[in-house]
Amino acid sequence: MTLKIVTDSTITIAPELIEDLGITIVPLSFSIDGVIYTDGDLSLADYMNKVDAAENLPKTSQPPVGIFADMYQSLVADGSSVLSIHMTDTLSGTVEAARQGAMLTDGTVEVVDSFFTDQGLAFQVLEAARLAKAGKELPEVLSAIAQVRENTRLWAGVATLENLIKGGRIGRVTGMIGNFLDLKVILELDNKELKQIAKGRGNKTFKKWLDETAEAIAASGRKVKEIGISHVENLEFAETMRATLQKFVEKPIQILETTPIIATHTGRGAWALMFYYE
Repeated sequence: MTLKIVTDSTITIAPELIEDLGITIVPLSFSIDGVIYTDGDLSLADYMNKVDAAENLPKTSQPPVGIFADMYQSLVADGSSVLSIHMTDTLSGTVEAARQGAMLTDGTVEVVDSFFTDQGLAFQVLEAARLAKAGKELPEVLSAIAQVRENTRLWAGVATLENLIKGGRIGRVTGMIGNFLDLKVILELDNKELKQIAKGRGNKTFKKWLDETAEAIAASGRKVKEIGISHVENLEFAETMRATLQKFVEKPIQILETTPIIATHTGRGAWALMFYYE
């Protein structure tokens, strides 16, 4: 028997790791002016170009229950068990669809809410996949990713509130004040809840928060195991974050473009910073 790892396409991960670690990714989908795309069909740049030309904000959709059920059934057919780790249920119904799909499967399928998304989700998926590849069994892997989840933090900067408002996500943000579309907002995904932790006008808002965060990390004395940075056409600030924070971690900080699904809700200029503490 082997343990197989499944996740969804809101994960932000280096493509070579997917194949190397045998990770199965179930794609979400999105529609642009009535045309439906599977997440992964378009690069982020192509996606943003289509968004710019679209009349309406794209709509995102979770995978159907049947897709999960069929995929799980194919994975357990050889006697393997499955660990399926997904973006938090406060942002999408994906993990619930996965749970329903697991109930329709003949075999062992464990579905886990990661409490995160993007590279915050990737920290848990990669830990699980490496342990599975090393032959570890499900209980040990579940314990390990619970530790990763407990020690992960995710912050995101949004350069425009327009997408969050139109996509209906603004109501899910605790403490959101003001409705100016050019407001720069910094959010934290904490215990599955999006919380506003800073806001202001201009990119100086992001830089001030970054400097304060670096000071807080230095003062805490906690050892950082890994840092990930993702962005939506904001490489300049992503590189500023890496230059500021690389001293806190031995492993080179990875900068990746996020997925179209996440970009739909954050808009252009957004970024995410994810920490995994030891």
